[in-house]
This record gives sequence, C-alpha cells and structure tokens, in this order.
Amino acid sequence: MIRHPWYVDYEKAVEIQRTFRERVILKTNEDFNPHFVAGVDVSFDKKRLYAAAVLLSLPDLALIEKNTVSSNITFPYIPGLLSFREAPAIIKAIMGLKKRPDVIIVDGQGIAHPRRFGIAAHIGVLLDIASIGCAKKRLVGDYQPVPDELGAYTYLKDRGEVIGLVVRTKRHVKPIFVSPGHLIDFETSYNIVMACLSGYRLPEPTRMAHIEANRARKKIQNKFFT
Repeated sequence: MIRHPWYVDYEKAVEIQRTFRERVILKTNEDFNPHFVAGVDVSFDKKRLYAAAVLLSLPDLALIEKNTVSSNITFPYIPGLLSFREAPAIIKAIMGLKKRPDVIIVDGQGIAHPRRFGIAAHIGVLLDIASIGCAKKRLVGDYQPVPDELGAYTYLKDRGEVIGLVVRTKRHVKPIFVSPGHLIDFETSYNIVMACLSGYRLPEPTRMAHIEANRARKKIQNKFFT
C-alpha cells in the first residue's frame, strides 16, 4: 500500500491530489475477471465517522464478509477533498477484510472531479485495486437528460472531456454518477455497476455498506445514550 500524509492543510491536499493523479490508470487489465466486489460508505456523527466495507461475490451478489471501523473526524468537509476526510477509515475497513476485493465501488467520485482525483481514484491508487466512483450527486461537469429506462446513460463532460457516465439504475428515480477510479475503464465501470444492481437506485455493494455504516453509528450512539 502506498502511504502519504492525511493530516494536511488545503494547499498540501490539493498538491497531493495533483501529484497522485499522474498514477491513475484508466485501463482495465486484460486478465480482469472479478469474483469479489467491495462496497464502501461512511456515516457521521458530530465528532466521529464510521466506515463500512462490504464484500460480495459476483455475479450472485452473495454477502461474503463485512467490516466496520470508527475514528475521530480530523479533516473538515471541503468539496473536492473528501478523501482526506473519509479515505483513511475506509482503507482501514477494506484492509480489515479477510478476502482482498477484485474491485471496489466507492460512494463518491472517481475521475469526475475538478482535479480528476476523487476519493475512488485516491483509494484505488493507494491500494492498487480497481476502483469505481458511484456518486449520488454531481461534483463537476454537465450532461444531457438521461432517458427513463433501466441502463440508459449520458456522458458527464467537463470542458469537453468525458469524465463519467450519468446512469439510470432504476426507472422514475434520479440517475447516479459513475466514473472510473483506477485500473478500470468507462465501459467496465458501467458493466460492473449494472451487474451489481438488485432493484434499487444504488448498486448493492454501496447500498449494503451504507446500511452497515449507519448501523455501526447507531450502535455506538445507543451505547452512550440509553
């Protein structure tokens, strides 16, 4: 695993993103045949964050294992610097899994980011694992309306560059924003996300990670306030 400082100021954080962006590979390995996909997400209270990593098998999406960790919040919420707030705990949660995932789906951006280095790209580069950003909201870029059909998508573009796909994962609900993070291309990112759908807006790995992160937070809150 590549290491670098997390407890930095704004200027240093941006410098780290620009430096590590050069390591991003938007190409899928020829032998890529994922059997295990991890989903990660984070929940917060006022002082702590709770990160969950959930490992599922492909293509049946059976639960293999899950892991949650908690830590103090040490970096403020700053759009575009989410990884410095959330990634240390997420990485610890992933590293706590007994089985190494073949691909990680992150509730956040891949290269659909002002500096093309969102949290999914950051985690993928540091762990040297294929990663996909799967965000509920757009951070940067413009797109055309997405047809109301399962699997329909339009391109997310920033200054003429395609940086992601805006994907309809369920009819009559808002689309999600999918972008490659590391060691994966646009087409494979799309195919993995579609293969992980189970009738909900979010792919099953991140949907389950969201549930587990909230469960971990509520467990701690109930311990102290009941």
